[in-house]
Amino acid sequence: MAMKNLREFDAADGTRVRIVSSTRRNKSVGAKWDGESVVVTVPEWMDAGTQTRHAESLVRKMQLKRRRSRPRASDVDLAARAAALDAEYLGSMAQPVSVRWVTNQNHRWASATRFEKSIRLSHRLQPMPGWVQDAVLVHELAHLVADDGHGPRFQELAGRYRRMQEANAFLDGAAFAWANPETA
Repeated sequence: MAMKNLREFDAADGTRVRIVSSTRRNKSVGAKWDGESVVVTVPEWMDAGTQTRHAESLVRKMQLKRRRSRPRASDVDLAARAAALDAEYLGSMAQPVSVRWVTNQNHRWASATRFEKSIRLSHRLQPMPGWVQDAVLVHELAHLVADDGHGPRFQELAGRYRRMQEANAFLDGAAFAWANPETA
């Protein structure tokens, strides 16, 4: 089967999409996971706009199916993840006592109480990619260590997570979509 790479782009949710054409496809469009990317196979004759519409629709469906089939991390799993991130990025300085999911935070992604050494993550983060959840955890872990709010010490600690800016952009987009459902 002759396949030709046409182009790559990031879907609205950040998923990397690669569109390839196939001489064997006449009418149908197919998609499959390739790691964290989606490969969409289209007929050769299909124009770019139609390819993109099909690709975005398939990615939405595939992401929804993946989210539904993925087991939710328990509070115990979340605490272990936070401990690992603390060790990797903060030299185990934060040492949280409690890390848990909560359902009563709808206007912030997470919160931390420095003196109790506790972290609470909004349940709205659960379907998001792991690297976004990790960024939020590192952010909150930095609050357990730094006593300057979002000042220079905090920024230095939180900035150790290499995808922090990317995660913040992702979260800004998610917040915008939730606040403006008519535009999504």
